[in-house]
Amino acid sequence: MSIINDINIAAKHIQEGNLVAFPTETVYGLGANALNPMAVAKIFEAKERPSFDPLIVHIGNLNQIEQLVKKSDERIYKLAEKFWPGPLTIVLPKSDIIPDLVTSGLSTVGIRMPGNDIALDLIRTSDCPIAAPSANKFGRISPTTALHVKKQLPGVDYILDGGKTTVGIESTIIKLTDKGFQILRNGIITKEDLETIIPHDATSKTESLSAPGMLKSHYSPRKKLLIADVNSPNTNLSKAGLISFSGELEKGYAKVIRVSEKKDVKDYAVNMFEAMHTFEDDADIEIIIAEPVEETGIGIAIMDRLRKAEFNWRQD
Repeated sequence: MSIINDINIAAKHIQEGNLVAFPTETVYGLGANALNPMAVAKIFEAKERPSFDPLIVHIGNLNQIEQLVKKSDERIYKLAEKFWPGPLTIVLPKSDIIPDLVTSGLSTVGIRMPGNDIALDLIRTSDCPIAAPSANKFGRISPTTALHVKKQLPGVDYILDGGKTTVGIESTIIKLTDKGFQILRNGIITKEDLETIIPHDATSKTESLSAPGMLKSHYSPRKKLLIADVNSPNTNLSKAGLISFSGELEKGYAKVIRVSEKKDVKDYAVNMFEAMHTFEDDADIEIIIAEPVEETGIGIAIMDRLRKAEFNWRQD
């Protein structure tokens, strides 16, 4: 495995059916040629990911849309003009060129154009769309640095190191309906942002597991993680690490990571997974406590990640 920034070598790996971990603006992705089912199967194997969880297909230019979707929709281009390249995935009816393994047998596929130059260079040089979930073991903490990838997936063929990601949480996923859009996974692009382009559809039923990140448990560290709650049982703070946002809960904790110095929820999004990784690797910390934020705007996406990271531990 290499961590060397050579796009041509990385692209050759993609073309040969190998796996490449690469940075996007959200988190690091584990990529393979989206049109090669044998290569895509390696993603599921490396991540230990269940085959019922679909992958997102990343494109390098809008022309690739035509070959990947069954029918064109002018709303795609309106959204693309505003949000692409960027952290928005659009679920669309797929064309026959996309292997069923990519979409877990669904008739739809999630597509996005990442807002990261290394990612775009890789896709364009590889000359194919790239299927890429987050570059971590299934259900574990998402990677926001190349070292996070190396820790969880040491057998990856090639890692492109683009430094720390700038958004820090996975893309917003939407599905287009006759009435507008539905949000399948919240991200840094909010419902209010999207409503400036097309209307929100609050009436249609959302299919379960029609996009990545819809399971109840996800993004989980190896150590117990709980959301700070006045109703929670008392925790031994001498062994606890706090992911702090407001600075108001820090007294008594063994260690504190302040994710924002100015109480900005964008900072929380950028630094949340890195804080989880840090505490997970810290021998002095036995339990991780994460401060909640108000569930408005980006706060909805942050709380979605924290609840899924907490889910299995809450069952204890």
